[in-house]
Amino acid sequence: MVAARKPVVEVRRSQRRRRTVSAYRDGERVVVLIPDQFSRAEESEWVDRMLARLAAREGRLSRSDTELLDRALRLIGLYLSDQGGDALPASVRWVTNQNGRWGSCTPADRTIRISHRLQDMPDWVLDYVLLHELAHLIVPSHNARFWELVGRYAKTERARGYLEGVAAASAVPVAG
Repeated sequence: MVAARKPVVEVRRSQRRRRTVSAYRDGERVVVLIPDQFSRAEESEWVDRMLARLAAREGRLSRSDTELLDRALRLIGLYLSDQGGDALPASVRWVTNQNGRWGSCTPADRTIRISHRLQDMPDWVLDYVLLHELAHLIVPSHNARFWELVGRYAKTERARGYLEGVAAASAVPVAG
């Protein structure tokens, strides 16, 4: 078993930054932005913490179609089990060609496609979008029955607000 190499880390201190710490990957290097007043011990602690966060985020980015289908099946069990087999998709997969919507469903062939942009979002947001598309297998339109099914998910409004915020911040209009 080969141990993962620790990436080259560049720490940038800022006098304007007061409390927040952020990190991003720049090629093979990780840049960590910290407040100037942090001690060396705080710097070291935050570098480790931010490396762990980046690794977790990148782990989410490598989610497979199989894992996505498994997640959809779990959501069916939790929220749509009373619908019989009506909520069962033929396939659920990640796609990179959906920049104007978070997901899509074709009830005729029971396929669901989820935008790759969701791979970096919190699990509860992904669960909402999956449940939304699964509900379309039962009710193709956005009528009251459809929203009753989606509303079974406790974080529906929170997830919708999150997605609206992401869309507004990116200035890209996104459909349902």
